Amino acid sequence: MKRILAAMIATALMAGASATADAKDVRQDPITVASLDSATANTGWLQVLSQGGTRQKAKRSDISQSPIARELVAIPATATPGTIIIDNSERRLYHVVGRGIAVKYAVSVGRKGFLWTGTNTVSRKAEWPTWIPPEDMRVREAKKGKVLPASMEGGIDNPLGARALYLGSTIYRIHGTNQPLSIGKAMSSGCIRMANEDVEHLYANVEIGATVIVRD
Repeated sequence: MKRILAAMIATALMAGASATADAKDVRQDPITVASLDSATANTGWLQVLSQGGTRQKAKRSDISQSPIARELVAIPATATPGTIIIDNSERRLYHVVGRGIAVKYAVSVGRKGFLWTGTNTVSRKAEWPTWIPPEDMRVREAKKGKVLPASMEGGIDNPLGARALYLGSTIYRIHGTNQPLSIGKAMSSGCIRMANEDVEHLYANVEIGATVIVRD
């Protein structure tokens, strides 16, 4: 019995030593976070918090993952924490989370003729929102031979995706999408599209009443 116990202890010690050796061989690459001022900083903890990093291009069948990973970036310290800033030309959304720090997401903005700028506030939030296409959209799409429903319940096939943040009393929203390949492009009818995983991340960290600035 003593021999069996000794053998078991020896085996456990060898396994532990092997795991320790393997752990020592793991190397962590330095992490660089981009800055709006074109400066870079080695801030590994920021990258960990942003859950960003190198990402394979999303497959067409994957409706949740963005082809462009979110990241934490440095921004001018004058930006008020809690504010959402959308840059149409860059096709990026910045959520200011602290003085001089924002989470940067890739988005899809309005296509030609549907871009807009201005300042508003988040007036409502909804999970798996119902889609009610505006009448002019239904007429416009009907001319192309596409019949849109008067209303569509929330779900995986809904164009609004997993979450929606409504902007004031306008028809515009920041919402998810079932077309992740549109992220980083100008393809919407004026709303700001985000990948489902990104809009869920933003939704969880934005309060109703937050200021939203849309700029060129």
